[in-house]
Amino acid sequence: MLKHFLKAASPLARSGARIAVPHFPRSAMGTGPLTLKNITGISCTQGLKTKLQSPRFFSSSSLLNQVATTVKKQPAKRLINSSKQVGYWLIGTSGLVFGIVVLGGLTRLTESGLSITEWRPVAGTLPPMNEQEWLEEFAKYRESPEFQQLNSHINLEEFKFIYFMEWVHRLWGRAIGAVFVLPAVYFAVARKTSPRVNGRLFALASLLGLQGFIGWWMVKSGLDKEELKERRSKPTVSQYRLTTHLTTAFMLYLGMLWTGMEILKEAKWVKDPKKALVEMAKLDNPALNPLRKTSLGLLALIFATAMSGGMVAGLDAGLIYNTFPHMGDDWIPSKRELFDKTFARKEDSSDLFWRNMLENPATVQLNHRILATASFLGVFAMHMWVNRRKHILPANAVKSMHAMMGVVTLQVTLGMFTLIYLVPISLGSLHQAGAMALLTNALIFAAQLRKARVPMRFLIGGLSVKAPPKAASTILTEAAKAAK
Repeated sequence: MLKHFLKAASPLARSGARIAVPHFPRSAMGTGPLTLKNITGISCTQGLKTKLQSPRFFSSSSLLNQVATTVKKQPAKRLINSSKQVGYWLIGTSGLVFGIVVLGGLTRLTESGLSITEWRPVAGTLPPMNEQEWLEEFAKYRESPEFQQLNSHINLEEFKFIYFMEWVHRLWGRAIGAVFVLPAVYFAVARKTSPRVNGRLFALASLLGLQGFIGWWMVKSGLDKEELKERRSKPTVSQYRLTTHLTTAFMLYLGMLWTGMEILKEAKWVKDPKKALVEMAKLDNPALNPLRKTSLGLLALIFATAMSGGMVAGLDAGLIYNTFPHMGDDWIPSKRELFDKTFARKEDSSDLFWRNMLENPATVQLNHRILATASFLGVFAMHMWVNRRKHILPANAVKSMHAMMGVVTLQVTLGMFTLIYLVPISLGSLHQAGAMALLTNALIFAAQLRKARVPMRFLIGGLSVKAPPKAASTILTEAAKAAK
């Protein structure tokens, strides 16, 4: 095991590969605890203090080799960072999630989501293969409330189109499941992922499985006649379930993207520790703390705006008040219209407020307008702040902020035209893609401002300082302990 470990670790400085850290017994560490005095240097107490004057410079490969010679027996290794392959795979898979969200929006805009009236996770992988099978599927659809109340005029060829849209959406979802789960198992078994990343992969896999059930739960809400009657709704899916489905998709996307970016960022730091120290020092500037917190708040605001867009889509609220910035003849509709008593279901009208906020199309559209305006102003204000103090920010964060300003301007413009032109399929789809693009920008910006986690501080410091073998051993041991 030790020989294999050294063979894998020796080219580390050149390749930026992952680092496996052994947990050494306390007797091998010296007498005093190791602390990271600051990001540019490490000081040790008592016995280790004088040994740090050793002129030997430790690259990542020489550091690991010295550690191996210091300790005769090496217990099981604990990975601090993950392979770059994992980072690239996660970002690629997040791209597939981006695609299925856009496709899901098209499915909604073409009113195709209720065309498949059964949920068959395995048997439903293949579409109807002959005319007889198509006729059978069409017969099932003719029994649905959507056909009977809204689409009784469509023929078999028109049905094939909406069926194909929904079938591709479901097939894409199955493909994402395979593309995510199978490599995740391989990377975990091959020990290319750290325990920290393994936990995230398990959470993402669980959310991915849940997403399939949520998708059918959503579709079922538009097929159940009793439920439609209770909701006083035409044959369409529940806006609550639609937004839940959208929320989990966005969470999957953001989780994959964030984790993948973090892995690649740490791999770059390991490859060039000197440059990493400079970047870490810049990120540790206390002046960035307010911006760091605000960037996360802005990310949450943009996320909430996108979810309110899901409510707008679920209620077809974009088909009313097709003017901007006014809503009809006024800036906002009257209080009587925004809090219409007909939406209350309890005799005492105690549910009047929240039902109007979530079920009244006029109120839901107003909510989306307010959140969208707040998001635009938030990005604009942050852009102004970054421009004034860009000298203290990492260069890539400044570029991301400029890109975010451009994307939010485009997104607001798309929103206006989508509303004015009564939600055409092309503009509606672009507006949804724009929401994901804006959220992506906000996530990247927040990630670029994130400080290095403690294990990486120990590790990068250990790869950069002048230290004897025993100090090197302590550095990696402390990093392993911090990783727990």
